[in-house]
Formats: sequence, structure tokens, C-alpha cells
Amino acid sequence: MIQTKNSNPMIPDPIALFSAYMQVTGVPTLAPAKGPDPALSGKKLGVVNGSSWTSLWSMYFGKTVLPGVKIVNVGNEAIQLRFMEAYHAGETCPPQLNIDLTTQYAKDLVELIGVDAVLLSCSTMNRAVFQVRAELKKLGVPVVQIDEAMMEEAVLVGGKILVVATHGPTVNSTQTLLRETADRLGKTVDFAGATVEEAFHLLGKGRIAEHNEVIAAAIREAQARERIDVVVLAQLSMSVFSFSYPDPVAAFGVPVLNSGETGFRRAGEVLRRVGQPAEPVAES
Repeated sequence: MIQTKNSNPMIPDPIALFSAYMQVTGVPTLAPAKGPDPALSGKKLGVVNGSSWTSLWSMYFGKTVLPGVKIVNVGNEAIQLRFMEAYHAGETCPPQLNIDLTTQYAKDLVELIGVDAVLLSCSTMNRAVFQVRAELKKLGVPVVQIDEAMMEEAVLVGGKILVVATHGPTVNSTQTLLRETADRLGKTVDFAGATVEEAFHLLGKGRIAEHNEVIAAAIREAQARERIDVVVLAQLSMSVFSFSYPDPVAAFGVPVLNSGETGFRRAGEVLRRVGQPAEPVAES
């Protein structure tokens, strides 16, 4: 048996850890990705993450939802640290500097490797989408904000929407997007919020199953107080909840939406249209 050196007692099996991580992320290659959908196969999706660690989520859900699409990530932990500082200091969150950096990263993905579309995966940074879209429109590249499809689906379900977050800085951006989505769709929304920071701390320690159970408890507590018709999980990181509850309707009696699935599906819809002839505009 091969003996391995392990200098980190917190990681009992580093080989298994690194092996699993690399199975998800792989290494960059110039070979085009191949998949079952010819409208997606070989296309490139650039993902701007709000921090470096969430690139793992983008790779996992990107490859799962969009086989055949090359996922090209960029992420900077300093962006997350800066908006956390702003949030705790009572400053505008996200700061304009964060929005400017997100815009530059999106342009880099286009100019460096020629991605076909860009996905913004950070919920706290969803305010950046307006500036990023304006800049990338000049380059002819579409931009998807990861929460938009999820919010549309929740608003169309209607009734009482429960927005669950695990990270304080995300709450205001998420609620603002929900209201904007309802206005755009001509709907009136009624929503409740639950922020469970404990789950975020558990996630940071790698205790995913416990993270999921804290979220489940928050959903059940809200349901005990009032009728809930649909649940929105406010951050991409919370999409791991689906590993414990793959059939949320059976578990909670209502849909529980996560952006790892809905956001990448929307990106796929956008990518399928890339390279297709534009639909003619009807004359008035």
C-alpha cells in the first residue's frame, strides 16, 4: 500500500479530497467540450463568481445542467470580503468598485477566450448586471444573472414566497430583484424572509449535510407560522440543499428553487440562441 503524507489533521483523506475536486473542475484544455445537444456542444460560458471558492459550484452545476458547454470561471475572494466590509459598515452594498471589477472580469472572459455568453453567479452582486450588460452589448455578448430565472419562476407560482438566505449581504439585493421581477411581469408579490447565518458557517466548515438541515428547519418554521407557496434559496452556494432534498415538493409540499439549476438552465437557453439568425421584428 502506498503511504501518503498528511500534514492537515482536518482532512483525513487528502487524496480523496483532491481527486473529487479535480473530477468536478478538471484542468483547462483547448479541446471543445462535447455533449448531446448540438445547439450547446462546443460553446463557452464565462462565469463571474463573487468569490473564488464558489467556482466549484459553478463547475458542478454548469457541467451537470449544460453537458457539452465549456465553463470558464473567474472569481476573486477580495470581492466578497469587500462587500462584507461594506455591509457591516452600513455602506452601499455592493460597492461600485465591486461592480466595476465584475464588469472588467466579464470583459476579460470575452476578450481573452471569446466566451459566447457570461453568467453572473453572485446574488449579492446582482446589481452589477445592468452595467455588465451595457458593456458586453458593445461586444455582442449576452449576459445572464443567475437569479433572474428563479425569481421569475417564483413570481409566476405566486402566493407567498419565502426567501431563505444564509449570508446577510445577500438579503437586500435578493429582495430588490424579486420586487423588480414582479413589476416586470406585472404581478404583485407577498414574501417573507429568513436569514440563517448558522448555515453559512457550517458550509464554511464543510458540514454540508448540517447546512442543509438548518435550511430545512428554517423552511419548516416558516411554514408553521404561515402558508408558504414557494421557497427561493437566495445564493448559489445554497444549491447543495438539493443533494439532501432532491424532491422538495415531497418533503415540504411546495417547490424549493435554487439558482444552480434554474440559473444554468437559463444560461443554456441563451447559449442556444447564440449564432442563430435574429428573429425579424414585426413592423408596426
